Amino acid sequence: MTRLPEADWTRRDDLASLVTALGADKLRWVGGAVRDTLLGGSAKDIDAATAHRPERVIALCREAGIRTVPTGIDHGTVTALLDHGPVEVTTLRHDVSTDGRRATVAFAADWREDAARRDFTINALYAHPETLEIDDYFGGLDDLAARRVRFIGDAAQRIREDHLRILRYFRFQARFGDTLDEEALAACRDLAGTLTELSRERVAMELLAILGLPDPGPTVALMQDHAVLAVILPEARAGERACLMTLVEHERAQGAAPEAIRRLAALIPPVRALAEAVAVRLRLSRAQRARLVCAAERKPEDAADPYALAYREGLDCARDRLLLSGQSLGPLADWEVPSFPLKGGSIIARGVAAGPEVARIMRAVEGSWVAEGFPGPERIDALLEAELSAR
Repeated sequence: MTRLPEADWTRRDDLASLVTALGADKLRWVGGAVRDTLLGGSAKDIDAATAHRPERVIALCREAGIRTVPTGIDHGTVTALLDHGPVEVTTLRHDVSTDGRRATVAFAADWREDAARRDFTINALYAHPETLEIDDYFGGLDDLAARRVRFIGDAAQRIREDHLRILRYFRFQARFGDTLDEEALAACRDLAGTLTELSRERVAMELLAILGLPDPGPTVALMQDHAVLAVILPEARAGERACLMTLVEHERAQGAAPEAIRRLAALIPPVRALAEAVAVRLRLSRAQRARLVCAAERKPEDAADPYALAYREGLDCARDRLLLSGQSLGPLADWEVPSFPLKGGSIIARGVAAGPEVARIMRAVEGSWVAEGFPGPERIDALLEAELSAR
């Protein structure tokens, strides 16, 4: 019997209190924490499956002094608020009906039935909270050893149940896969068109999660080769795919952290209108949209004065543009964007009437100040005097 290696999280006192409250025979650790611990990595979110109904989970936790939040109680999920982080506790379930976007579930009777409704074999590994023995109903341990992402049961059927599993497959393949599962790839290719039935927010969330991984290039290429990328990002072409891979190389060489929006910009031609359309279609946030559009407006001359670029567009956009153009981030290392010290009142005090002329002078002096490399206040006075004299 395979056992989960002991890890910091398996020794947590607050988790032990949850096990005591619900009973070790009624609870199993499941999902990412189990998978990642078996791979020797650290666990972020801790999830548990339980044979208790959600109302019973709440009652037992209350008796033990554990606060809960009914975060998804209609689907059986209660979040236990523990000292070292929340834990989602979900009642065993099986699907009653699915339409590719959402599922109607009923509570299940045993662990295997619950495992059967999950997406991939490597996500359906259950660890006993005391013995740490692993229950593996669908060959997840072998797939984990082979670094193979495989759907539970028939791949096409699992995708018809939830179309987002196509993108989840590629995200997990990027993270954990070395061996390709041909059945999974064929199903993703054949059913790629179903992604149009999903909400744009769900698609964007998964696409950005893929692009934010350390090296999404090979996976994006796989998505393109299997007709998936064309459905969710038709603007991407083979040339842009190469731009993404080059960008990742530049990021690594310069120690730049992965940034999903920057990488999305690499996948589309650098055209403002196109970036706007992509942002609208994916329903990006206002900040994400602004960053994507700014990156799309990159020009060859950006590298000539990176400080002026950062002043005009902000440090994030300036770094994006330089990386996308293969330029060095060195000049902007530890550099802070200065504030323009001239105020409108100083111009009015020199005899200029309040109004558009003050704004014009401000812009002119600011342009000279930026062009001269952001000199100190004494130079601002000289630049203002020169502008007033030229009126």
